[in-house]
Amino acid sequence: MSKKPVIVFEGIEGSGKTHHLNKISKYLKKRKLSFIKIREPGGSLNSEKIRKLILNKKSNFNKNTDLLLYLASRSENIDLLRKYYKKRIILIDRFIDSTISYQHYGMGVNLNLIKNINNHILSNFKVSFTFLNLVNHKNMIKRLNLRKSTNRYDNFKKNFYNKVQKGFIKLSNKNKKKYQIINSNLDIKLNEKLVLKKIEKLIR
Repeated sequence: MSKKPVIVFEGIEGSGKTHHLNKISKYLKKRKLSFIKIREPGGSLNSEKIRKLILNKKSNFNKNTDLLLYLASRSENIDLLRKYYKKRIILIDRFIDSTISYQHYGMGVNLNLIKNINNHILSNFKVSFTFLNLVNHKNMIKRLNLRKSTNRYDNFKKNFYNKVQKGFIKLSNKNKKKYQIINSNLDIKLNEKLVLKKIEKLIR
């Protein structure tokens, strides 16, 4: 594996993925290792504009428009990602698996459509490793209630999040060597150590 891997943090709302990504970015800074981090949707200036549109509680897009907006956000990031691909460690908060899990498994968008557009945008850009954070519904709701503000994707029904999380698990089962499952219902300090231990191996 590249010493400058592309590392993705995936999971449904309230699963702790962003927490772990931020912890790892602090660790990399402390070690003075070169890296970039982005979030999806978001990242570049144009992607952040699209993010506001997608997540706005007043937005009411159909499922295909939702998909195309997410992929448009990714398209706006790809030049930045390619610029640093294999040159710096790349940390991404949500990526390909989120698109498939939310839009296909959650909303029922055609999987081939997602794959075809995604492959066209990304070409030879590949993810090295993924941390999949899993959380039960009770803890998810508890954590969302602690947030100062929520967005449109924080307010779906329980069944939707169940379908999305099962979708993530299906994707991880296809290539277990490139995934680490993090049980976010466990003590967060324990999980921080698990993530850090794996990161050290990935960048060694």
